Amino acid sequence: MNKKISAIIFTGVLLLAGTVISASAQSISVSGSIGKGTAKRGSAIRATVVMSIPGGLHVNSSRPGSEYAIPTSVRVTVTGGKAGAVAYPRGKSRTFSFSDTPLNVYEGRIAFTFNVTVPVNFSGNTLRVRAVVRYQACTNEVCYPPTSKTVNLTARVN
Repeated sequence: MNKKISAIIFTGVLLLAGTVISASAQSISVSGSIGKGTAKRGSAIRATVVMSIPGGLHVNSSRPGSEYAIPTSVRVTVTGGKAGAVAYPRGKSRTFSFSDTPLNVYEGRIAFTFNVTVPVNFSGNTLRVRAVVRYQACTNEVCYPPTSKTVNLTARVN
């Protein structure tokens, strides 16, 4: 009888731990900004998308070094303007129990930057940028299915 109760308790603890870890994988946040919130017609302005990865997690970098690891990507669209290429930071090389070779990963706070060009004939007073960040979060033992988060950035246009 004690073995059955112990098995039930152990199973419950594993399920609870799995739920907590899964929830923490979703706790990665994505935010961003365009310059200081204002842009001028006929000029380019720097935009930044920031990914905040809590301790105990990492995400594959944009170049993880494994054909099986899903790279982090940032896809940007601008309403009425043009986005430049996204600059991806270097990751950190780490070895994990689930991989025979080191993987390149992001940890902590990671910033992705790009320029946004506002045309001279931009109509309206607000520049709108949509950034979709696709990533695969992992712990030191397992990787979760890839997911995407969207951040909408705005700036007043003068």
